[in-house]
Amino acid sequence: MSRRLRSAISVANGGKTRAVIYVRISQDRTGAHLGVDRQREDCEALAAARGWEVVEVYVDNDLSAYSGKPRKDYRRMLADLELGTATVVIAWHTDRLHRSPTELEEYINLSQRRGVDTHTCQAGELDLSTSSGRMTARIHGAVARHESEHKGERVARSRLQKAKAGKFGGGLRPFGWGVPTDETKKKVIKGTDQEIEVPVLDMNKLVPEEAAALQAGTDMILAGGSVKGFARLLAAKGLKSTVGNVIEHGAARDLLLRPRNAGIAVYQGEEIGRGLWEPAVSEPKFRAVVAILTDPNRVTTPGSEVKWFGSLIYKCGRPGCTATTRNTKVGGSAEPSYRCQANHGGGRNAAILDAYIQDLIIERLSKPDAVDLLEPAPNGINAAELQVESETIRRRLTDLAGMFGSGQITMAQFTEGSDAARAQLEGVTARLARAAVKDPLVGLVGVPDVRAAWEACDLGRRRTVLRALLDVVLHPPRPGRMPDGGYFDYEAIETRWKR
Repeated sequence: MSRRLRSAISVANGGKTRAVIYVRISQDRTGAHLGVDRQREDCEALAAARGWEVVEVYVDNDLSAYSGKPRKDYRRMLADLELGTATVVIAWHTDRLHRSPTELEEYINLSQRRGVDTHTCQAGELDLSTSSGRMTARIHGAVARHESEHKGERVARSRLQKAKAGKFGGGLRPFGWGVPTDETKKKVIKGTDQEIEVPVLDMNKLVPEEAAALQAGTDMILAGGSVKGFARLLAAKGLKSTVGNVIEHGAARDLLLRPRNAGIAVYQGEEIGRGLWEPAVSEPKFRAVVAILTDPNRVTTPGSEVKWFGSLIYKCGRPGCTATTRNTKVGGSAEPSYRCQANHGGGRNAAILDAYIQDLIIERLSKPDAVDLLEPAPNGINAAELQVESETIRRRLTDLAGMFGSGQITMAQFTEGSDAARAQLEGVTARLARAAVKDPLVGLVGVPDVRAAWEACDLGRRRTVLRALLDVVLHPPRPGRMPDGGYFDYEAIETRWKR
């Protein structure tokens, strides 16, 4: 659309040119120290000087145009421009609008199609109606793209160097670490020019309550507990993520799987050495948790959470049926009951049955010989020696990479050597994991009050003990009133101890 035609449209609209303002702030170098409020003030001043009417301001705060993340207000602006909301776009600088060539081409096509002019406070006007103007816009975009990519390379090199040195690589405070020191630093409040003083955090020091939660969660998984139980523990202690979010199942699992917990430094998903920070848990325990949580055969409940002690564990005793039972409601009864998955009748009152089986377990664990139920520790496993062997293999992998990079060995030699080292490392890691896994009965035998210890366990831990100790088979119950005066047939419950 020509300037003459746009001028005619302006006259038809009462002589006022309609303009929109787009502002964005990120950590990019150009304009990084200007809040969106300051950008907006400069853009409004430019509109006032030109006599334009600002009909809308679009704001994307703390979003990089280079990151690829969707910018909601930017997309809203393009949609409004398609509808003819305005014929002028004002931005503080061209790189506030675009840093992606693909995004720029879309903007150029829209500007030509809808007759939109672009003006910036820092780089002047972009006349996208001419080939020279489009070339200038593309040059600006290429320069901005180069600056972003170059910055990314510098940041990546810096993070790799820090990781190799065992230092904190920057970013959000990791859950478990970051104790305030006496030093302070200035921090700009997002979207403003205001600065505040905040304490400098020591990322090598453990935050006591968070570290204790990581240790408790690790021990919980090793003893047969669940990730859901760990998430509930975090909620009960009032602990949230370092950005203030509730830590739900997925985030709780990720916390337990971080190599950082064991003092291991990672770069781009690869372990590259030891960190300088205090470990929250031992490496054997960490390896064991990883082995448990990443086991493809691990029984999980991705749907609704299991709420009853024996769901999918108790077995049906009807002739020819091997199905497990699940909690349900029988007929019009308001009492939850266990019914076979094959839909056999005769549901059992869940509360009575679960209490009976748990009482049996508590009674058995309370006997003097209960310590004999504990399984022996893995024979011949020395965790300290395995850790030394693990570090030796990791150094060998690093040395092989260095020799290949300097041309001392061929690709075939590097591949053969690294494959052998990784196979050895997998074996060491598996033995470390076995050394740290706890028998689910640990902490429930040889204690003064077994019932109190049992009640302190979460449902996942109790179910693990049930699986380890007892087979429960539910045979068809007798009809009518039982000799004890009740209607629950205890004699129809068959129990077989596994230990």
